[in-house]
Amino acid sequence: MDIKAILMGLAFAAMWSSAFTSARIIVEFAPPLTALACRFLVSGLIGIAIAKALGQNMNLTRRQWRGVLIFGLCQNALYLGMNFVAMQTIQASLAAIIASTMPLLVGLAGWLFMGQKLRPLGVAGLTAGFIGVTIIMWGRLTGGVDVFGLALLILGVISLTIATLAVMGASSGGNVLMIVGLQMLVGSAILWGPALAFESFDIAWNWQLIVAFIYTTLVPGLLATWVWFMLVGRIGAVKASTFHFLNPFLGVAIAAVLLGEKLGADDVLGVIIIAGGILAVQMSKQPVTNR
Repeated sequence: MDIKAILMGLAFAAMWSSAFTSARIIVEFAPPLTALACRFLVSGLIGIAIAKALGQNMNLTRRQWRGVLIFGLCQNALYLGMNFVAMQTIQASLAAIIASTMPLLVGLAGWLFMGQKLRPLGVAGLTAGFIGVTIIMWGRLTGGVDVFGLALLILGVISLTIATLAVMGASSGGNVLMIVGLQMLVGSAILWGPALAFESFDIAWNWQLIVAFIYTTLVPGLLATWVWFMLVGRIGAVKASTFHFLNPFLGVAIAAVLLGEKLGADDVLGVIIIAGGILAVQMSKQPVTNR
């Protein structure tokens, strides 16, 4: 892994982790699905415009189109839609922790359903990761967390897992920024239906909402997704996913600094265990080199 890939991975982890804090701010002042549909519409149009200016086109392969549709549905509409709704009652730090288990779920799904071999280190990592989640969930449930919001977060990370398994189909063959823009528009198109059906256009306009919306649209929304696709194309999905072990720490830290969210001892212990489990799972997938 070269220095450029490392910097890309660190940048992606920081941007991805910050999205939970900015989303928490947005849903305080605007209906979640409407805000998210608007975000994807703006991000998608900007992404496509930049892609066209760079000479990219919509002549995608069948695998790319399939990846665009699955990614747009599972990550943008389902995962982020459920997260935005959940964060009306759930802390950003908890949302970041739950979403950070995605590499564990990807490893588990590959092992159970796709015939992928998992070395003892990977099995230990999966076990540790889910122990960490159990510690956090037990502490939160006994502390009175909103169960419906928590259920949405869990369903959302399952959708994110499916999107991640499909990303390789959309990350090869060029036109990366065009693909990013198109999958944003897919998410927006799906979300407008429930947004118009179930939400009222009741927005409390203020500078916090405006700054959070612009940031979420451009940085975690457009830039982080583009960096992720480029990183996967550069070093592969397995190595790229290693950077997810930083997300529990970064997500919790950013929420604590910007939102003042407090963490208990169970949360800190669980985050450390989850991060270690994620790192172990990803390291176990690295090819064995004979010396």
